[in-house]
Amino acid sequence: MKSGHQWIAEYSESHRNPTNKLIHWVCVPVIVWTVIALLWSIPVPEFMQMNPWLNWASLFMLLAMFFYFTFGFKIFFAMLLMAVGMLWFTAWLSQATTIPVWQIAVVAFIIAWVGQFIGHHIEGKKPSFMKDVQFLLVGPAWEINYLFRKIGFIK
Repeated sequence: MKSGHQWIAEYSESHRNPTNKLIHWVCVPVIVWTVIALLWSIPVPEFMQMNPWLNWASLFMLLAMFFYFTFGFKIFFAMLLMAVGMLWFTAWLSQATTIPVWQIAVVAFIIAWVGQFIGHHIEGKKPSFMKDVQFLLVGPAWEINYLFRKIGFIK
C-alpha cells in the first residue's frame, strides 16, 4: 500500500503547469463538494433517518478519512475539517434554497470537470484518476499538502 507521500509525489507528476495548478485549486474543492452534495441527496434507509447527519455523504467521508490518515495527522485533520465544513454547507444549502441541492451540484460538477480537463489539456497529461481511481481522493490532500508546505506547517 502506498503512503500518503507516495500518492502526492505521483499526483504531482501530472500537475506541474501553473495554469493547470490554478484550475485545480478552484475545481478540486468544487468537485469534492459536488460529490458530497450528490451523496447527501440520495435517500437513506429508515434506520438512518433518525439523524439528519447520518447519510451517504457523511458515511463516504468517514471512509475517506481512513485513506487520509495515511497522509499524516496534519493533512488528515485538515481534510476532516474540510469534510465537516462541506457537510455543514450542504446541510445549510439544502435548507436555504428551494432548488434541490443535487441540481446545483450537477451543474457545478459539470463545470468543474470541464475546467479540470481544460487544465490537463494545457498540462499535456491525462488526469491521474485515469491511471488509478484513488487519485480522485488524492487531489484535495495534494492541495492541502502544497498549502501546508508553502506556509511551513509541514516539511
